[in-house]
Amino acid sequence: MSGRRHLYLTGATALVLALTGGLTAPATAQAAAAQAAVAQAAVADPARATLGAGDGWGSAGTGTSGGAAAVASRVFTVTTWEEFRAALAVPGTEPRIVKVKGTLNATAAGCSAFEAPGYDFPRYLADYDPAVWGHDTVVSGPQEELRAASAQAQGRAIKAYVPANTTVVGIGRNAGIVGGSVQIQGVDNVVIRNLTVESPLDCFPQWDPTDGATGAWNSEYDSMVVYGSTHVWIDHNTFTDGAHPDSSLPRYYGEVYQQHDGELDVVRGADLVTASWNVFADHDKTLMIGNSDSAGATDRGRLRVTLHHNLFRNVIERAPRVRFGQVDAYNNHFVVPATGYAYSLGIGQESQLVAEKNAFTVPAGVHVGTILKKWKDAPVTTVGNLVNGRPVDLLAVHNAEFPGEVLRDGAGWTPTLRARVDNPRAVPGLVGHRAGAGGLR
Repeated sequence: MSGRRHLYLTGATALVLALTGGLTAPATAQAAAAQAAVAQAAVADPARATLGAGDGWGSAGTGTSGGAAAVASRVFTVTTWEEFRAALAVPGTEPRIVKVKGTLNATAAGCSAFEAPGYDFPRYLADYDPAVWGHDTVVSGPQEELRAASAQAQGRAIKAYVPANTTVVGIGRNAGIVGGSVQIQGVDNVVIRNLTVESPLDCFPQWDPTDGATGAWNSEYDSMVVYGSTHVWIDHNTFTDGAHPDSSLPRYYGEVYQQHDGELDVVRGADLVTASWNVFADHDKTLMIGNSDSAGATDRGRLRVTLHHNLFRNVIERAPRVRFGQVDAYNNHFVVPATGYAYSLGIGQESQLVAEKNAFTVPAGVHVGTILKKWKDAPVTTVGNLVNGRPVDLLAVHNAEFPGEVLRDGAGWTPTLRARVDNPRAVPGLVGHRAGAGGLR
């Protein structure tokens, strides 16, 4: 060992020292001012932001810093989907920052680019027409095999895997991803900020004649998936169906040709996630925490997620639907659609949801009791929530309206990781003004 002192530095401090030549004291006032300017710039740069102490489950333990301490050679600016995937694929787990400039289109070549030779959609429709195939067995045969091969080709092209110790951040107000699926899978310490993410369109949905009484089209590809990962911060993003809302989708066999899956899923042992100041808009199956009742081996004791200061606008269901996890949902604004609404908060297998100090804007004709949905017997805490500006006991109203689906009071735990809690009366204005991509302050 030499006589030099060794200090362990993280985040903006490490960046400042890297840019200013280490620990040497400034020789002049001008040098001191320069160092101070660099420090201020480092803190102000959204790409260098870290999740604050006590800010939700993502701040527990080692916290979430993403790539905040990345050196210059591991900071990438990308303008195409191909560049984005290449930046994420650069070897090494040292901190990295990927700055997204403009809109990255993962499906610019169109669905035909993924079609397996011989796949023919009109032939698919003819082969599996319920009048021919019936409703008793799942589809099989050459066209189904070619559809599956085409779907696999699309999946390979549109999935981008985010490595550990990474920050992905949009630059400015118009950065985003169209047609891509961001995968945060089996890693630790990831930050995603300031992106408008348009739901990918599944080019090859599968017809399942056994799904329900009349069959259904089922799609793949969530906009963003946290799968078996820990310490994830998803902040100031906008999730939307964009140019392809469900209302624009065609119908075949009398059913909507569903080409959308979820906007955000947190599944398969994922843990310690904070989702803050996001907009989830104009979507059906929006946010799922835990994707299977049978996944207790991976999910029990995990799936700890905080949702705060998010806007759920005109979403049909799953805002969120919860299995297993201890989920803290507070200071969110739910703008309920006038038609098609199913529920907002889904109570599922062994879930422990705390829903506190949220604001709900509910149109005439929608029953307030439908805000909660019982999927399985599990406890839930609902405290201090407002509906159209008035205090409402969501649990009591649900149980009164649905006596056959009574929910139990008391989630069994008390959230402590809350950096900022606002009066729910202020939430619609705060969230409406500040949430979503382009709204970083």
